[in-house]
Amino acid sequence: MGLLSNIFTWWNGPGYGTRITTWRFGNEVGRDDQGNIYYRSGTGRKEKRWVIYNGTPEATRVPPEWHLWMRRTVALPPTERPLTPRVWEQPWLPNQTGTATAHVPSGSLDAGGRRARATGDYTAWTPED
Repeated sequence: MGLLSNIFTWWNGPGYGTRITTWRFGNEVGRDDQGNIYYRSGTGRKEKRWVIYNGTPEATRVPPEWHLWMRRTVALPPTERPLTPRVWEQPWLPNQTGTATAHVPSGSLDAGGRRARATGDYTAWTPED
């Protein structure tokens, strides 16, 4: 099943088409802290850019500096021109949804299902009004 799943599915890693294209035409541009490898081929308007994920192919695992390069917001990759972090920026994290560190609002069932009581400035609508 390993060979067939690698041919017909993208969620188990790069397929054989991507592997062949990367081997023949891909020029490695750099790697991020998670081990994702970034490639490009061609030049000018015909340039193609792609990433081979280290592990689960999840788009939120692409750090902001590489995302800017992948979407052509900046011309040079972070390996050639690193971004300078701003004072107000928080450290980047991949999407935490479904993990123990995910954000849980105060009225959520995961937070006990209790929310603050209404302050009295709200009256519920009824059809007779």
